[in-house]
Amino acid sequence: MATTIRDGVRLHWRLEGAADRPLLVLLNSIGTDLSLWDRTVPLLLPAFRLLRIDTRGAGGSDAPAGDYSLSMLADDVAAILDDAGVERAVVAGVSLGGMVAMQLALDHPARVSALALICTSATMDPAAWTARIETVRQKGTAAIADMAVGRFLSTGFAARHPEIADSLRDGIARQCDAGYAGAGAAIRDMALAGRIGGITVPTLVVTATLDVSTPYAGHGEHLMTIPRACHAGVDGAHLPPIEAPGALATALCRFLCTADAASDAADMLFDVGLLNRRRVLGDAWVDASLAKRTPFTADFQAMITRVAWGEIWGRPGLDDRTRRLLVLAITCALGRWEEFALHVRAGLAQGGFTTDDLKEVLMQTAVYAGVPAANTGFAEAQKIIAMLELEA
Repeated sequence: MATTIRDGVRLHWRLEGAADRPLLVLLNSIGTDLSLWDRTVPLLLPAFRLLRIDTRGAGGSDAPAGDYSLSMLADDVAAILDDAGVERAVVAGVSLGGMVAMQLALDHPARVSALALICTSATMDPAAWTARIETVRQKGTAAIADMAVGRFLSTGFAARHPEIADSLRDGIARQCDAGYAGAGAAIRDMALAGRIGGITVPTLVVTATLDVSTPYAGHGEHLMTIPRACHAGVDGAHLPPIEAPGALATALCRFLCTADAASDAADMLFDVGLLNRRRVLGDAWVDASLAKRTPFTADFQAMITRVAWGEIWGRPGLDDRTRRLLVLAITCALGRWEEFALHVRAGLAQGGFTTDDLKEVLMQTAVYAGVPAANTGFAEAQKIIAMLELEA
């Protein structure tokens, strides 16, 4: 933890990761603090050194009264870069953070080597933000917390992860009213739309499929007019660092890692997949599988970990339980009994599904893939159930 003081305002920031990695600055949306990135940070640390910043008005930073501006917030970031001993960095920002990142690239071009603009925009409805600011100043942030979370997270994700949705809601409700209103004024008064053509650094525009605040249409497509912009789409709503950390980390790595760093990028994607693989199958099985790698199988295992476990199991559209049951049905239908047994054992041992869930999958498979396949599936599953009962 560190603090920079600019014009009497304390600004809180955190620097983490290996000093020999390229630096990536991570900026937050309005209503959140640097913990916004907690689910994504472990996936980025193998490739980057990370500088996370609490925007003035949020988290551990001071929340002075009055309106803030994007230039003010960009100057805050520049001051923190000075204190951190960083001359130039890649800057990634979500929503308000993306707006600040664009302002920083325009006001301090020598400090920015590339941009990642995540679920953000160069123009928003001033009237809507005027109304929101007035509500916060009169009734407090608790009055807009439910609305904000409803836009921040998709309905399905919030239902599957109530602990995340509730924590986010509580964080918004507890944020200093003056800090939220001040940051809201920076969004309301931004003047980026006519200037983004002057951004000259490579820029990644990330949009999310269920984002109703800054979708590609009307927002992301405008950012694509930045001269060196490219686009990446992820699933979920307005906060990909929470809802789609694997997909976001993959997009950032692919964009930011140069050809000379291709091996580091591959390592990062492997690490993303390994986290998912351990979560689903358990440490013991993964460790045993890794120990059995040979020079002949190592590349194949690495590809499966990056693609199947990193890309597919990391997608936010389905929860782990649904994906497990899909794997059971598919492997049973195809007669892939080794894979079927692996996922039956892991799912039952970890409470990923129940024996009743497994029975229903096999009953459904009997109708759509044939009774012989389901018959063998029941037999293979029964062996594993018996072994787990003996081990209990």
